[in-house]
Amino acid sequence: MKIISSYSIKGGVGKTALAVNLAFAFHETGRRTLLLDLDPQGAAAFYFRVGNAKKLNMDDSRTIAADLRKNIRESDFPGLDIIPSNLAYRHFDVILNGMSKSRKQLRKVLDEFRSDYDTILMDCPPNITLLSENVFRASDAIMVPVIPTVLSQRTLEQLFSFFRDEELSCDMLHPFFSMAQKINKMHREIIEELPQAYPGFLKTVIPFSVNVEKMGIRRMPLLAYSNNCEAALAYRSLCNEIISITKSDPHS
Repeated sequence: MKIISSYSIKGGVGKTALAVNLAFAFHETGRRTLLLDLDPQGAAAFYFRVGNAKKLNMDDSRTIAADLRKNIRESDFPGLDIIPSNLAYRHFDVILNGMSKSRKQLRKVLDEFRSDYDTILMDCPPNITLLSENVFRASDAIMVPVIPTVLSQRTLEQLFSFFRDEELSCDMLHPFFSMAQKINKMHREIIEELPQAYPGFLKTVIPFSVNVEKMGIRRMPLLAYSNNCEAALAYRSLCNEIISITKSDPHS
């Protein structure tokens, strides 16, 4: 089982669109896929027309896993399941802080799903909290959307700095360009220069696309309604890159 997270310190970078479309792309490959929506806003589940999760009993990793299992919802696409979010998730950090080994509890929770799924995708809140640290330690790969702008570049530097300070492996961080505009000179320059500083930068560039923005109207992944548009092809290319970089991962 592979655990892949869609994460960024900065909001508004295409994080949820990534999680939703990657989940669909992995499902297309025949992998049993679970999308876990950890963001209290619940946007990932919204795109799959799934309601909020019921409140979780967050006593320990076993009860959290049991309650998450109760909240699994089948999507309209067989083999792709969703665990929706809940506003109570905003208290996740408080609950985790009261547990022993508080930075490693999420991995224990997700191990309970190992026999049921080949891939778990997580849509994560845009901040660095105790829940984020659990995500970092639970993931086999962390996808980091980066808009080709100075502010987005700055938050990427902050994330790598945090990983080094906490002695986490930067090898699991895989930034890629998101919402890129070819006509924007600054975008082109950053796309050319930034990957030189980060060897793990993925090659696929997700373009800015009105088709992606329509996900909120259609309430389904882009890949389900605009199969061959440029952005859809880019998401599939990104999925293939992720499969390639995680196939020899020791967590399998």
